[in-house]
Amino acid sequence: MGLLIDSTVFVAAERRTETAEAVIAGLLDQYGDVELALSVMSAGELVHGCWRADSAARRARRTEFVEAILAAIPVVPLTLAIARLYGELDARLVIEGRRLPTSDLLIACTALHRDDELVTGNPRHYDRIPELVVRRYA
Repeated sequence: MGLLIDSTVFVAAERRTETAEAVIAGLLDQYGDVELALSVMSAGELVHGCWRADSAARRARRTEFVEAILAAIPVVPLTLAIARLYGELDARLVIEGRRLPTSDLLIACTALHRDDELVTGNPRHYDRIPELVVRRYA
């Protein structure tokens, strides 16, 4: 078991001008010596944020920050097993009228498949999945 880190953790840190290294050290201090990982969906969200920067200078800073994260934390790919879990949970949530955005649900399914806890700055989406252990990042 480890910690799957949602992109909201790094978005908040980047806005506070923290370094990727400081965020990672803070997570390890808070949660102990655990394996950290990042869903490929979160990696895509972080890269998306680089391209949405409002200036070339901000894009360069964000890109440097994101690349430091991607170099330090393993990125978990989507697999057929994760896709199967996604299909099941998405159907269940739709029936219950509580659907999640696709990217959030794929991140949650990655954590469930790996038996990871999820660290996020936005627990309200993930709280819809009772099987998932969600930790709030402040």
